[in-house]
Amino acid sequence: MTNLSDLSLSAFWRVLPQDVDPGETREWLEAFDAVIKTEGAERATFILRKLIDQARVSRVPLPPVMNTPYCNTISLADQPPYPGNLEVESRLSALVRWNALAMVVRANKAHPELGGHIATYASSADLFEVGLNHFFRAGQSGDLVSWQAHSAPGVYARAYLEGRLTEENLNNFRRETGGKGLSSYCHPYLMPNFWQFPTASMGLGALNAIYQARFMRYLENRGILKTSGRKVWCFIGDGEMDEPEALAGLSIAAREGLDNLVFVVNCNLQRLDGP
Repeated sequence: MTNLSDLSLSAFWRVLPQDVDPGETREWLEAFDAVIKTEGAERATFILRKLIDQARVSRVPLPPVMNTPYCNTISLADQPPYPGNLEVESRLSALVRWNALAMVVRANKAHPELGGHIATYASSADLFEVGLNHFFRAGQSGDLVSWQAHSAPGVYARAYLEGRLTEENLNNFRRETGGKGLSSYCHPYLMPNFWQFPTASMGLGALNAIYQARFMRYLENRGILKTSGRKVWCFIGDGEMDEPEALAGLSIAAREGLDNLVFVVNCNLQRLDGP
């Protein structure tokens, strides 16, 4: 028989103990449910914290699953109804993912030296689609979007479904010679009629977005241009956030109170990826 006193605290909680008094356990649970029902979640949280404090004082081992919630997490109960058609949008997102993958694979079958990135867009496709369908506003007085550089294949794939790019363009991925190809990354110098902001090399998109938001705030404060209803969106990867350039301007955003700036960090844990 295993002696629990010989186990570490983490191992202790991997052992499922027998409930020696189910009646008492049921009373505790019913009492806790009654607190939530009659006095609310705040009171229940207060009691839990007091119990945890008392457990620490009494040297009772606590389960490692106890952790703080994410600051921006919305519970299922607090989520509003989705404004779009989930079935249609999921189908469109799947088509764009497939086209992005097929474009990179086809290009590398013909020319293995071209390279390309797959995982970046595959993990951020739904973020892009929700933004494009429900958040971003186009036009001269609309929002400014800085796309993650390695997600370029997905943006091209969506533009193909929209009729903005042709199959010939996709077949010339990473081969801009002759004016019919597509650049590797987002850059208006290479594709002035398609890209608005450069986001490569790594970290450039974040820095550019911060200073763009700051300049828009400057124009508003000086009465030069009305920008109060516009947002600057910056899509960036978790690996890219390790770049010093990506972090360099965050202090400026905080100091200036740039609430017109939105960072969307795609945490796919892939760092750089390839075909």
